Amino acid sequence: MTPPATDVPHLLARLGHPGAERLAGGMEGEVWRLTDDLVAKVWRARTPEQLSPLVAFSRELADQGLPFATPYVEEVREVDGVVLSLERHLPGTSLADIVTRGEVTGERAVEITVEVVSALASTVAGPASRALPVFGEPRPLWAGHRSWGEALAALVRRRAPAGPAGGPLGSTVDELDRKIDGLLVLLDRVRVARPAVVHGDICPENILVDQAGAVTALLDWGFVSTAGDNAFDAATAAGFHDMYGPDAGVKRERLVDAVHAELGYPVELLLTYLAAYAVTGATAYSSSGADGHFAWCAHILNQASVTDLLVANAPR
Repeated sequence: MTPPATDVPHLLARLGHPGAERLAGGMEGEVWRLTDDLVAKVWRARTPEQLSPLVAFSRELADQGLPFATPYVEEVREVDGVVLSLERHLPGTSLADIVTRGEVTGERAVEITVEVVSALASTVAGPASRALPVFGEPRPLWAGHRSWGEALAALVRRRAPAGPAGGPLGSTVDELDRKIDGLLVLLDRVRVARPAVVHGDICPENILVDQAGAVTALLDWGFVSTAGDNAFDAATAAGFHDMYGPDAGVKRERLVDAVHAELGYPVELLLTYLAAYAVTGATAYSSSGADGHFAWCAHILNQASVTDLLVANAPR
């Protein structure tokens, strides 16, 4: 359990880091800067044992030879019941911030996003990537499965709304059951010869750049990170680039086209992965669907291009 924010500086001071600066907070915990090279993540509900897969994963990432920095866990400690990980500080400013300030154009931001996805395409997922759960599930995504498509289809089956009403998605998404049936048919056709390391949440907020706009780091791994198809990162990056802006739908379609043009991934595959994320991630942050993320997922599943693809492939 994370202590109140006012207690964290005292705890970190006891560990020899007075004057720690809070950098960010989220669902899983808070991040504090300790030195120019070191941060502490104070976890809300993780044990040291539960963090072991992330520690191994950080080392597997470090061996990939990526052209930007990634999180690296130096040490996990538990102090007075508070679990924290000491990690290397990732340099740079978020792409979202420099776009907002007008230091990088929207077109260049799209190029940077595609560059990050392309870099991850060169990775080779190892056992640590396969050992990660997604969406906070108790078991790794790959547990009991031999392929990426099989593992992702099983995730869809586990997390698809159950019952006659179909949960909040059932009342929001037209022909939901039929769409899920079509999605499972499409996932059954997926073949990935060499799984790459999948980030799962590539967005402008998680891409760090320097003053020249060069990528320095990619942060916030773990929630949907796994071994899989780089096209999944391409699809979700296109979807997450602008989730809530007035032109979000237009920008998403442009990014899907850009990814298709630059990386060669079929548009149908990208839309399949967007739909898979929307079904499995809809209630990741609110079981009742009372948040913007759920609304975005429902919108994806009602999008004309996604609807046409899923319904056309549903068994008759």
